[in-house]
Amino acid sequence: MIDLKKVTSDPGVYIYRDANKKIIYIGKAKNLNARVKSYFTNSPHSSKTNLLVAKIDSVETIIVDNEVEALLLENKLIKKNQPKYNIMLKDSKTFAYIKLTDDPYPRITQTRKVSKKGTYFGPFTDSTVKNELLRLTSKVFKLRTCKSLPKRACLNYHIGLCTAPCVAKVDPEQYHKQVVGATKFLKGNSSEIVAQLESEMKKSAESTHYEIALEKKRQLDAILYLQQKQKVDLHKNYDQHIIAIKKDATKAMIVLFTINKGVLSGKREFHFPVSSEILQSFIKRYYGDKQPPYEILLSEACWEDEHEKEILEEYLKRMRNAKVILNVPKIAEKKALVDLALKNIATRTITALEELKDALNLNEYPRVIECFDISNLGDEHIVAGMTQWVDGVPNNQAYRRFEMKSVTAQDDPKSMHEAVLRRYRRLSNENLAFPNLIVIDGGITQLNAALEALKSLGLTIPIISLAKEEEEIYLPNAPSPLPFDKSSPMMLLLRSIRDSVHTYVLSYNRKKREMELREQVKSAQKK
Repeated sequence: MIDLKKVTSDPGVYIYRDANKKIIYIGKAKNLNARVKSYFTNSPHSSKTNLLVAKIDSVETIIVDNEVEALLLENKLIKKNQPKYNIMLKDSKTFAYIKLTDDPYPRITQTRKVSKKGTYFGPFTDSTVKNELLRLTSKVFKLRTCKSLPKRACLNYHIGLCTAPCVAKVDPEQYHKQVVGATKFLKGNSSEIVAQLESEMKKSAESTHYEIALEKKRQLDAILYLQQKQKVDLHKNYDQHIIAIKKDATKAMIVLFTINKGVLSGKREFHFPVSSEILQSFIKRYYGDKQPPYEILLSEACWEDEHEKEILEEYLKRMRNAKVILNVPKIAEKKALVDLALKNIATRTITALEELKDALNLNEYPRVIECFDISNLGDEHIVAGMTQWVDGVPNNQAYRRFEMKSVTAQDDPKSMHEAVLRRYRRLSNENLAFPNLIVIDGGITQLNAALEALKSLGLTIPIISLAKEEEEIYLPNAPSPLPFDKSSPMMLLLRSIRDSVHTYVLSYNRKKREMELREQVKSAQKK
């Protein structure tokens, strides 16, 4: 049974398995929660999708940092697992790379094949971006693009795109400097070029040379793409595992990523009762009957001193019959890999959410919290806003705003009733997941209005209100508000959530007033 509430809203890859735990479909999404939910709505699907949904027994997700990484990882996993329902939908085309050859005068080119010869940058899922970067690198660093050195300078030399090593217009030392510069740029050291392009774009726009400004903008976009360093395709000649752990007072969760020759190829999760040596015990048990990789990256050390670390590495060495390195990285790409593994731990230990769960006697952690507020200017521009927070972090994509339809005069309780009714009627109709907690900005009257809206829909979602003056919490049917330590993590989180919706709805109200004012000015000008 799939619990949709446990699916995060981060970008990443989702993996569907059947009752036999066999992978039957792999997909990628900008918002995993929304994408997975879409399979289980009442909306019409194709016959193939309906057949797929009927076979789905469980879902696994792997979180990444952006959509590009999601697409790359999806491609790798589909090629590796060949899921039944992907085969007719996905081709096996590989992604493109920018390549610097190993020639005495290296040339810059593009390729879809990666070998031991040359230096590769990418992969690129967007051909437009790849072409922009290739063009920009050639323009700035003036490297040759010809397959073989011609006997005379070609057109690129005459238009300033190459220094013509073919006819000795540049000495080897100077050309080497050009190659070094291009390599640094394609590895992401692009701050100087970015500053130059931004300045040129601004000057072009100010002088109304918009086509030139647009070209500079495309080049900047290509560099931004390049700066999204790919952590799922790192081109190494050895295997790695990444092990990350999070724990609280009673439980620990460990995520293990498998990286084969630089390619992220799998994820496993483990749950244990917490203990002081849980991570070291896990490593010993896990590799007791499995061969360790060359390097194991850890989110934290599981040894007290170097001697204890050496003993553990020696144990792993005997399991592998070769050297094994344990590493707790602090910088660069290895640290980014560990951070990615930590990000994938589904149960995030957030003190504020734990306090909320205990204080409000909730059945589960309030991972998803939605908060409502009303804004008006007298009887005009009556609007409502809703913000959503997931795991203690605002989820801006899920923010919603409401222009009142049934309320024509200032009446905060009625407005709150309408906003809450519309929000959860829609979620109910579309078979989407409800939040774990609803927070109302206001006192007992606003809370009762919202509660009445939920009752009319037959819903029993946990709901509270937070009064501004004394920062007290009102519970349904409670005779008086409950005071809590205003500086506690729980209250600081609730106030942040309440402030976010207050700012959001005021911004919407201001926008409505500005729109009306512009219309009035236009009408006056026509007269």
